[in-house]
Amino acid sequence: VIFRWWKISLRNEFRESRPGEIKESQEDFLDDSSLHIQIAVVFGAKVLEHVLNLCRGNYDFLERLPVPLLLYIISFLELEDIARLSQVSRRFEMISNSNALWENIVANLRDTITPEMKELAQEMGWKQFFFTNRLQLQLQLRRRRQRQDAQNKTLT
Repeated sequence: VIFRWWKISLRNEFRESRPGEIKESQEDFLDDSSLHIQIAVVFGAKVLEHVLNLCRGNYDFLERLPVPLLLYIISFLELEDIARLSQVSRRFEMISNSNALWENIVANLRDTITPEMKELAQEMGWKQFFFTNRLQLQLQLRRRRQRQDAQNKTLT
């Protein structure tokens, strides 16, 4: 672990100060509580926790993947697995309940999605759209058409 710092100041006494550096092995760093405090003060507790986890070998690669890639991967999981994944962390809960994920899942499972179905899904949410049975969807689409027809008649 290498910790480097620079003093930035308008004071004359610090004008000639050089950058500082501390190098420690991962094992020594894990035992150096004073350096932990300095890192927490400068960078925050989350960064300190991340660095400590790296030194311990506890690095969660899945947690660090970009959201679009996670959405793609998760969209191929079984529903039970998505439900379990949503309980892992806040990040996975948000992704597991996101409209983007459920839109991908619906697109993978449905043969055709009409523009009308897409509008309905955007209104009600893609997850709700996915879990609504076909008869209920047909009823909601029919009601939606009737409302649009009624609006069109009042406009003309």
